Amino acid sequence: MVQVAVLEGVLERITYANEENGYTVARVDTGRSGDLLTVVGSLLGAQPGESLRMEGRWGSHPQYGRQFTVENYTTVLPATVQGIRRYLGSGLIKGIGPRIAERIVDHFGIDTLDIIEKEPGRLIEVPGLGPKRTKLIGAAWEEQKAIKEVMVFLQGVGVSTSIAVRIYKKYEDASISVVRNRPYRLAADVWGIGFLTADRIAQAVGIPHDSPERVKAGLQYALSQSADAGHCYLPEEQLIADAVKLLQVDTGLVIDCLAELAAEEEGVVREHVPGPEGGGTVPAVYLVPFHRAEISLAGQLLRLLRTEEDRLPAFRDVDWEAALTWLAGRTGADLAPEQREAVKLALSQKVAVLTGGPGCGKSFTVRSVVELARAKKARVVLAAPTGRAAKRLSELTGAEASTVHRLLELKPGGDAAYDRDRPLDADLVVVDEASMLDLLLANKLVKAVPPGAHLLLVGDVDQLPSVGAGEVLRDLLADGSPVPAVRLTRIFRQAQQSGVVTNAHRINSGVPPLTRGLPDFFLFAEEDTEEAGRLTVDVAARRIPARFGLDPRRDVQVLAPMHRGPAGAGTLNGLLQQAVTPARPDLPERRFGGRVFRVGDKVTQIRNNYEKGANGVFNGTVGVVTSLNNDEQRLTVLTDEDEEVPYDFDELDELTHAYAVTIHRSQGSEYPAVVIPVTTGAWMMLQRNLLYTAVTRAKRLVVLVGSRRALGQAVRTVSAGRRCTALDHRLGGAVRP
Repeated sequence: MVQVAVLEGVLERITYANEENGYTVARVDTGRSGDLLTVVGSLLGAQPGESLRMEGRWGSHPQYGRQFTVENYTTVLPATVQGIRRYLGSGLIKGIGPRIAERIVDHFGIDTLDIIEKEPGRLIEVPGLGPKRTKLIGAAWEEQKAIKEVMVFLQGVGVSTSIAVRIYKKYEDASISVVRNRPYRLAADVWGIGFLTADRIAQAVGIPHDSPERVKAGLQYALSQSADAGHCYLPEEQLIADAVKLLQVDTGLVIDCLAELAAEEEGVVREHVPGPEGGGTVPAVYLVPFHRAEISLAGQLLRLLRTEEDRLPAFRDVDWEAALTWLAGRTGADLAPEQREAVKLALSQKVAVLTGGPGCGKSFTVRSVVELARAKKARVVLAAPTGRAAKRLSELTGAEASTVHRLLELKPGGDAAYDRDRPLDADLVVVDEASMLDLLLANKLVKAVPPGAHLLLVGDVDQLPSVGAGEVLRDLLADGSPVPAVRLTRIFRQAQQSGVVTNAHRINSGVPPLTRGLPDFFLFAEEDTEEAGRLTVDVAARRIPARFGLDPRRDVQVLAPMHRGPAGAGTLNGLLQQAVTPARPDLPERRFGGRVFRVGDKVTQIRNNYEKGANGVFNGTVGVVTSLNNDEQRLTVLTDEDEEVPYDFDELDELTHAYAVTIHRSQGSEYPAVVIPVTTGAWMMLQRNLLYTAVTRAKRLVVLVGSRRALGQAVRTVSAGRRCTALDHRLGGAVRP
């Protein structure tokens, strides 16, 4: 048996970190030979400059020589002047960067940490440190100490530093008590902690495997996982089977706990609804927010449709020929018959849907609706789910457009400033990219539309459904839906000259795209997935900018079918960052987990955070890092809504790089050029609506990189099954075939 060894040293630098499994390669200074030693293992959360006490085993790597494999570690305070200087200058304590650390240690020497701990007021003795900075350093030290206690407690169950910090921020002094006594609360209260992490902690603190608390938490987790996959409910039989598999407990216990949950006010709701594939009803189990939202959304839509009030009365008996002739004079073009029908519908019906593919004139139709409404002095409100889509809508109509979140002024907790009791001041509400509206957001939006106002939802129903739960646009277009709709199908002549538009429609019809002889649509064939990943980077970072004069950061977007794998968004982001924003001595950077953030990085927000920015920053918001301050432990992102948003370093798990994003995350955005790796490595993800969505994100240029076989698979494969929703049923639509 190999003896467990102990190694102490200062963490000098992290050379590699995998944020998914925590595996880290780092170099430490043991202070003995002067050479740096390689350590490997789970060190996520440790920061350069910290002194570590590591337990593990010595070994030898055939390529890299002698190294130490870490099994667990704790941080210890350094004991030398050099160590203290490095520790304080590492950016660990907010307000102390390398220069300030130098001054403090020069003044207090080996007693520095004792002074900060016991007499922080004395820091004012250091030249250049005023009372404000002194107070900030003292408070930051105290917070670090408190967080360290929580971290030491959580170390034994493998919880990363970033999650320990979040637990501390949520519960502060009660952190250890909550973790020890009510660990399953963590999954509901703390972003980034799912049931599996909470369950690991619960087992470590002695909660029994068959505890009803555990089973109920597991049932709610299974439902939230299904919501993440787009479902508003799960059939009861499927939920029970999923929970038994997840929890490894008896079916009877799961059934009993489900009954208890259904009896609790904030537990779950059981109701019989038509099955997602037809054939009678199924007992459905909902998380409470989704059940409430589905009933509310259906009720609000029916209320809008049936009200006698009309805030656009001028269009009840308008002379449409005269109105459309006047419109043609304003816009310089006549509407096609389908477009005329859509314009009439939007202005005469209280709720209407306009759908259709690229090049079919949706944008011109929307502009026409807005022009006519404005001519009658109507108050028009324009919105879209993303900042980029709102910007595009604004450019198209010449009027201000905002994101749905900003329009409703969503507040911390997700409540909206505008709702049924305080509706929007609007006669006509137009929402573009409506395929992106999930159930919860659609419900908030429709609640805020005043009675008598008209609501026009515009989107391409053949694109991927929303990232969040529901299929709102598709449900509104279901057979028997009371919501009137127009589908534009005619491709206009100028759009027919675009290879991007032509191929989008070919893909949507199940026909392979043309990849030769077009000036704006290309295929770089490469069967090997890893090689296709490298080629994708070369095309996006070098070839397109050189040939088309496009900026690789601003104008070119890589859209990957999946996050993992050699041609997935995760790997490609690392390679694209090296190509577009490489490390430079004069460029500040900050490592967080497996990522390094630099000024100039293209980044995206990966959770809704109602506390950030003027009205929150939402999942999918894209921006560029404009500043990074290691002393203040903060970086700033300029978002695509032109808002500067600061992030403390302990919030960096909310950001990820966006040189490459998954196709799902690109919904609602348009880019001058898109590069799409289509490889056999993403075989299970390759579906027609995925490829169609990716291609329709491009304004000027599409480059596919990868395998012809994978491309064929994507075009042939129709998305499997419908999401579990009952909105069409609640609207009075026919049961699905």
